[in-house]
Amino acid sequence: MEFKSGTKFSRLDAAVLDSIPEPVVVIDHQRDVVAANRSAEIDIGVTYPGRALALSLRHPAALEAVDQVLAGDPARTVEVTFPSPSPRTFDLIVAPVPGDALSQSSSAKAGAVLVFHDITAEKMADQMRADFVANVSHELRSPLSALVGFIETLQGPAQGDKEAQEKFFGIMAVEAGRMKRLIEDLLSLSAIEVEEHVAPQDRVRVVELIEGVVESLGQGAEAKDMKVIVDASEDTPKVLGDSDFLVQVIRNLVENAIFYGRAGTQVTVTVRPMDRLAETGGPGVSVAVTDSGEGIAREHLPRLTERFYRADTARSRQLGGTGLGLAIVKHIINRHRGRLTIDSELGKGSVFTITLPAAGPK
Repeated sequence: MEFKSGTKFSRLDAAVLDSIPEPVVVIDHQRDVVAANRSAEIDIGVTYPGRALALSLRHPAALEAVDQVLAGDPARTVEVTFPSPSPRTFDLIVAPVPGDALSQSSSAKAGAVLVFHDITAEKMADQMRADFVANVSHELRSPLSALVGFIETLQGPAQGDKEAQEKFFGIMAVEAGRMKRLIEDLLSLSAIEVEEHVAPQDRVRVVELIEGVVESLGQGAEAKDMKVIVDASEDTPKVLGDSDFLVQVIRNLVENAIFYGRAGTQVTVTVRPMDRLAETGGPGVSVAVTDSGEGIAREHLPRLTERFYRADTARSRQLGGTGLGLAIVKHIINRHRGRLTIDSELGKGSVFTITLPAAGPK
């Protein structure tokens, strides 16, 4: 780190400033940069002692706060956002610094120190919470409105109409089921997130879990004249996992493959041992669920695990989907220290692959 000539900064001051992980900039009364640590140079682009601050920091609210503090106001905090290279938001604290602490001259005017506290993650979390509440409200409002409407109709014009009652009760049952599934998925997602930091340690025979799930879904597959085939290597090891959560993952992926696959086609669940997982560096197991559906456009793939994101909203809701299934899968696999990958091609189908750490010898 370099300093503007004529200042009182030492090598110790430089070392201390550079050790601070947050961007710190010191300016004099003329708004020239006296010192800036490495974080300020990397994250904010402020450098070159002796250069005017405004040449590096082109943010009106920040410069206004600086001018107010230099004019004698007490310390101020303002929120500033830098749009590039990727959007980042900071709480900028501007505090006065006595002139004689900066300059060799005892009569020097006061300068200021600028400290940038990165709140990007907090802002993103706030936005995610707001989006989540908005999405939940939207997803619940539609079936709830339908239920209220049909109840009012049954209490009024259709009170003695048995044919209408039978029809409306059927629709109400569907809408109530949709709300029930949404609430169950929300509770499940909440429970998973609470435990996500704790890696499960049970030794699980994943092939047996898969075979059990496939058997339980056989009736749904037969209704569409589909077959679900399990292709598992005999040397597949046990995995470290939670049986109940892994059943939820497999069921979700196979159900999706059946729902979105074409009638008369085949769903294949391929299970293979892996020599090394990137996440753990140790051996693992991969489970790939392949369907022959319509496929998913490539631009949708990165967002499929977002809560309530649907590549085909109308079809998903028609099939009773809540928009939370793949988000649940992602969080469960994260807890297992594994990975979920998705590959798809329009007109040919999709492959959803999960990897899980192997349990190893006892």
